[in-house]
Amino acid sequence: MFQILKTIKKFKKAFFGGIIFLFIIFLLSRGHVYEKEELVYGVTFSQKQAIDLGLDWQETFIAILDDLGVKKMRLSAYWDEIESTRDRYAWEDIDWQISEASKREVEIILAVGGRLPRWPECHFPSWYEDLERDEKRKEVLDYIEATINRYKGNKNIINWQIENEPFLSQFGECPKLDKELFDAEIALVKKLDSRPVVITDSGEISIWVPAAKRANIFGTTMYRDTYSSKLKSYIHYPIDPGFFRFKKNIARLFAKPEKWMVIELQGEPWGPIPFQFMEKKERDRTMNLEKFKDMIEFSSKTGFREFYFWGVEWWYWEKETQNNNGLWEEAKKLY
Repeated sequence: MFQILKTIKKFKKAFFGGIIFLFIIFLLSRGHVYEKEELVYGVTFSQKQAIDLGLDWQETFIAILDDLGVKKMRLSAYWDEIESTRDRYAWEDIDWQISEASKREVEIILAVGGRLPRWPECHFPSWYEDLERDEKRKEVLDYIEATINRYKGNKNIINWQIENEPFLSQFGECPKLDKELFDAEIALVKKLDSRPVVITDSGEISIWVPAAKRANIFGTTMYRDTYSSKLKSYIHYPIDPGFFRFKKNIARLFAKPEKWMVIELQGEPWGPIPFQFMEKKERDRTMNLEKFKDMIEFSSKTGFREFYFWGVEWWYWEKETQNNNGLWEEAKKLY
């Protein structure tokens, strides 16, 4: 009898402990959710991605501005394109992008650093790899300083993003993060200009705190259907919008950025090979028009207000090469 009572007591403790735990989770996943008319959307544009898709990148860019009507855009100052030859800068392409966007009063987030959006994630010039550690540090800082100084007079650039998902070490063809150098990059940009600094991190597999502690503005990614090259299988993240509210509430206990945003909202397929080489049926496994609509609905409930879509080049590729303008027309409703 004593053993039975003892077992019952343990069960009660575990039961009530579980109830308390679930209640805490419930409280931490609460948070303000904006009305849909309050939400704002931008896009990330990559010249490299447009070229890889066989598109005229300038034509694509103008269509995004004039036909889609985007008013918020993240651009990347790819180091390997700007300084492909050491100490010789070629600004023409990024100059053109910033100029065309600025003519239309588009708000720009300009990303700088060795690790920037699009595979292979790190975009170092070829000459950089053979340098000694101290030389590498100096060259990174010199390129960042040159970029900030060139564009800090542009009022349409509202934020600088430094590196891209720097703490996501398991993704991309990149060296291990040098935190000391990363902090030096942040300090340099803040010394050169007063605009807020954006630091980004993975929404599904990172803890956010190291990135958010360094950020004036924190930007998360938001994906639901992906492909794992390690598992060699498709993955659907079994999460609901409360997962992102929970992560934000936890991160807020340790970090106080001025603003939280979704810097990379899934809007294109993800597969074992680049999607332009996949059949439509395969692309549909991770993104199509219905999934796109679902992603908009899902993200609207996460407690974020500002979203930058990932995949605008794909929407244009579908429209121009696949005779499928559904994504493009659906996206127009947001802008």
